[in-house]
Amino acid sequence: MEPVKIIGAGLAGSEAAWQLAQRGIPVELHEMKPQKMTPAHHSPEFGELVCSNSLRSDQLENAVGLLKEELRRCGSLILSCADEHRVEAGGALAVDRHGFSRAITERVKGHPLITVVEGEVTVIPEGNVILASGPLTSDALAAAIQEKVHADYLSFYDAAAPLVTFESLDMDHAWFASRYDKGTADYVNCALREEEYAAFWQALTTAQAAEVHGFEDQNVFEGCMPVEVMARRGVDTLRYGPLKPKGLKDPKTGKEPYAVVQLRKDNAQGSIYNLVGFQTHLKWPEQKRVFSMIPALREAEFVRYGVMHRNTYLNSPRLLDRYYRLKAAPHICFAGQITGVEGYVESTASGFVAAVELANRLQGKPPVDFPQETALGALALYVSNETVEQFQPMNVNFGIIPPLGYKVKGKRNKNAELSRRALDILAGLDI
Repeated sequence: MEPVKIIGAGLAGSEAAWQLAQRGIPVELHEMKPQKMTPAHHSPEFGELVCSNSLRSDQLENAVGLLKEELRRCGSLILSCADEHRVEAGGALAVDRHGFSRAITERVKGHPLITVVEGEVTVIPEGNVILASGPLTSDALAAAIQEKVHADYLSFYDAAAPLVTFESLDMDHAWFASRYDKGTADYVNCALREEEYAAFWQALTTAQAAEVHGFEDQNVFEGCMPVEVMARRGVDTLRYGPLKPKGLKDPKTGKEPYAVVQLRKDNAQGSIYNLVGFQTHLKWPEQKRVFSMIPALREAEFVRYGVMHRNTYLNSPRLLDRYYRLKAAPHICFAGQITGVEGYVESTASGFVAAVELANRLQGKPPVDFPQETALGALALYVSNETVEQFQPMNVNFGIIPPLGYKVKGKRNKNAELSRRALDILAGLDI
């Protein structure tokens, strides 16, 4: 059997390669790193997390929590590695990013049916292929894809948050807690008084950003908006967003502060923390100047500054079917953020679904049609929904899953019941 060619060893590509190989299908996995790197990548490992180290909520009352549990029950490589390398983050699944990527790399490279080929791919290969080249698809491959699909791309820019060392934090102005004391006290909470917040907001909104050709505020995807862009939308926008103090009482005063910056552990040792919600594209000296105005960060050591990078995705409702296949050429599949799914877990899910369908097709089996009642199915059906006119990347959410058809009191209870229904349906599928 000719090997399936997978382009890109990110979360989606690695998951797809693993699922195909586990089903007896040989794979050629092409990855341009380390021969060619992008501005957002720093490691040669597979499945590198270029933004946050959090895979978001792990609770079944949250749609992404349901999606994770579905993937776990389906034997996901990415979720297995994430669970092995989790770090404390309250009700979220956060990982030691280096241990996580290293585990993915070792398991993929160690599979006897996966051959890794290093180097940039500039044309779409012949035969069965899964294009999981990600939001940072190289210019040459992007041009080849665009020529193939005869459709315009939609582009925007993602921003990554800075990292600081724990030992450089001033804990006299911070404390450990999770919001509403939910779970364990995994976040470092940095309080700002009203006058401190006002000075910080003023500096943030007037700080100098790095130049990015074609970047405009209205084109920034809401889910990864630079903190300075968010701040410019109003003086209190941050206080109702990443700096909201609700559910966080300062133990020194017993009251909620005016604003709170949260830091989350970025490695298992707890030596490095990231600024939650602080994706940014400020110039690096400006990041040091402005973020050091936060009292707990006055002497902070920044081990990585925030960066912004290109993110390109397909107009998938016009181009792809529910298996992430190109409608005009079904031997070509796409997976990951290039399809317009947003988020680490969602990217993984697209790679999983594409690989399962392709494996079944090559082995003469019927496809697995994940129903819309499951998170896996709802996401795939949203991406391929031809009635969506203004397509924009989106995280999985209960809004794209059909309602229960009966009333359940309370939103959390209703969401938990939606998850229970989904997992019951999933148990009945032949995957």
